[in-house]
Amino acid sequence: MTDSKDPMIPDGEVNPYDTDYQVGQDNIVVNVGPFGLDIHNRVFAISGLAIVAFVFLTLAFQNQVEPMFSGIRGWLTTNLDWFFIISGNIFVIACLIIAFSPLGKVRLGGTEAIPDYSYGGWFSMLFAAGMGIGLMFYGVSEPLTHFSTSFSGSDWAPLGGAVGEAEGNAALAADLGMAATIYHWALHPWAIYAILALGLALFSFNKGLPLTMRSVFYPLLGESVWGWPGHIIDILAVLATLFGLATSLGLGASQAASGLNYLFGIPMGDTTQIILVIGITCIAMTSVLAGLEAGVKRLSEINMILAVILLVFVIVVGPTLAIATGFFHNLAAYIEYLPALANPFGREDANFASGWTAFYWAWWISWSPFVGMFIARVSRGRSVREFIVCVLIIPSVACVLWMTVFGGTAISQYVNDGYTAVADAELSLQLFTMLDALPMSQITSFIAIVLVVVFFVTSSDSGSLVIDVISAGGKVDSPTPQRVFWCTFEGLVAIALILGGGLVALQAMAVSTGFPFTIVLLVATVSVIKGLASEPRS
Repeated sequence: MTDSKDPMIPDGEVNPYDTDYQVGQDNIVVNVGPFGLDIHNRVFAISGLAIVAFVFLTLAFQNQVEPMFSGIRGWLTTNLDWFFIISGNIFVIACLIIAFSPLGKVRLGGTEAIPDYSYGGWFSMLFAAGMGIGLMFYGVSEPLTHFSTSFSGSDWAPLGGAVGEAEGNAALAADLGMAATIYHWALHPWAIYAILALGLALFSFNKGLPLTMRSVFYPLLGESVWGWPGHIIDILAVLATLFGLATSLGLGASQAASGLNYLFGIPMGDTTQIILVIGITCIAMTSVLAGLEAGVKRLSEINMILAVILLVFVIVVGPTLAIATGFFHNLAAYIEYLPALANPFGREDANFASGWTAFYWAWWISWSPFVGMFIARVSRGRSVREFIVCVLIIPSVACVLWMTVFGGTAISQYVNDGYTAVADAELSLQLFTMLDALPMSQITSFIAIVLVVVFFVTSSDSGSLVIDVISAGGKVDSPTPQRVFWCTFEGLVAIALILGGGLVALQAMAVSTGFPFTIVLLVATVSVIKGLASEPRS
């Protein structure tokens, strides 16, 4: 940080809203000995009770809820895939219009504001909070899966395996596999994050409103945002964030358990995953207590270093030339197939569009309150144009490189080396199976486990901070015990979903909360543009 100045005090010209609302005016303050609470009475009570009830009922009726979760996920992704795909396109288009219009000249925090973090620290926090666990889990498994389905002519192939042309054609199947993977990890998800992060930063740093979801809707709802319309928006944000995080934590626990089984022979069952969730949640609590600067920022930077070490190692000892040329080739394939992948209607790959894309978009959207608020808090001082371009382009390029290195290496092992074990392994094991064919696999696999764990911790602790801000009415300095409460229940929800149906249950809840929040985010996009139009430009 450049100094300890209150980030809510603008530098230079802004156009704040004239409202009598005071941050925390609807809060209840309770002090019991050394412990205290400062919570928004309705948002905290309703969302907290809903989460407690969910955990209790899921644990009490594990056998009954598993088919229910499967049915929910299947219905939403099959019947509403077109809605999710259209929404993702709208967010990308909105970001590009804002960035390259005069609205891009607005500066977050006022016309004279300067960035709180260096580019290095800013980028590391964007990357670690936005996609860490997902990249570790899907970095090998998704490109390899799409390649395999295209190569075999499966119904799950992206774009119907280019109408069957990729069947038996390894080069075309690899192009489709990488293009489909990049589609899920590049511009579209980061546009979702950017829109919400921009709204939160704008209405807090420039408009003088609390750093909470309801503030984004002030241009449309006016003073009503402090009543029940705003309560509902914030409650949906808390639930979406918590279930989106639980999905990622469940994936992280599954992969960490697979890695421990590979290295040390530890069983891969639910018990191991639950122990991992409990242990890592305890570590996350320590980071929560340390705060944003000492906890999340430091862990994010450590993770970036470890991720770069692993990335460089695979580039050097893997198919180096294929990776170097593959990066640009994969970008070209992504651009070539992007119009077809983003088309919501008349698809010949219904299974792919509903089973992969619709789930991903719902998952990213359910994550957006968490990642959006986190990005907003660390992006004060950036111009809107700089903010959108960097949030869209820098992490997208990093994701393309990651997928090219890990997914491309696995595909090369399968096609060129005849290493079929990498394709036959379970999704959570494919990263370790790929590393097993490279030198020093024991060391690199251990680093991968550490990366999963630290990504797990950074997601959990930063997510707890964000959920707490929302449930505390926008207060960024609320008492520690309530942050510990949310951190604890993130872990409990992940455990409940692991026991109540595993990966299907985790995905079902991400989609279930992602659907209503997609509608919220579409409306928020209109409100953000309206708010930007009234701001002075630097």
